[in-house]
Amino acid sequence: MLQAYKGKKKGAQQGHSLLKKKSDALTGRFRGMLKEIVSTKQAMGEELRDAAFALAKVNYATDSGSNWQQSVVQNVKQPAVTINVSTDNVAGVRLPKFEMKADTHSDIVGNMGIARGYQVLQSARERFVKALDLLVKLASTQTAFFTLDEEIKMTNRRVNALANVVVPQLDHNINYIVKELDEMEREEFFRLKKIQQKKKDRIAAEEAKRNAEGNATAPPTIFEDKDADIIF
Repeated sequence: MLQAYKGKKKGAQQGHSLLKKKSDALTGRFRGMLKEIVSTKQAMGEELRDAAFALAKVNYATDSGSNWQQSVVQNVKQPAVTINVSTDNVAGVRLPKFEMKADTHSDIVGNMGIARGYQVLQSARERFVKALDLLVKLASTQTAFFTLDEEIKMTNRRVNALANVVVPQLDHNINYIVKELDEMEREEFFRLKKIQQKKKDRIAAEEAKRNAEGNATAPPTIFEDKDADIIF
């Protein structure tokens, strides 16, 4: 039983070490994601501002009476932007990953028949594609960020449970078993010592008895004989 508990303790310590390394790796990636989210938000804010400015230029450059937004919708035959969903493995944790793919060969603007503002509209389209790419990147990073945050919390709970509950409980059980074995060993030592002492006492008693019986049955010597009294 003692060896079994020692084996459990060794396994718990190895598990604690592996989970601690996993937690450190996830925490490092977590901090990197946080920096990436901040920088992406800043870049996206600037890109959206430029895209809004480009849209205002389109409204100014095209005829005020033309409904170019409706023309854009009507000329869309297939999606020019698609999102690919995949996963990224970080220390055994599968994190969602979104990637945007834009069809640069589609020319919706060219098929609209807009006489004025073609270049401005094309520039606005490129701006919004870049802004959308940053938005997808931000969504991917934030989704992975929240997933990673939950995994780190769960891993840290396991690490703390092993360090503060499982291993101390195993140590307590091991110490208890060791004390019991020591007590049993002491009791066995005193028991054997007592048996040996009883054996010695029995041998001594038997030896004394044999000596006493030997003295009682010994033949008399001439010195012990007494002559009868002579009467004159």
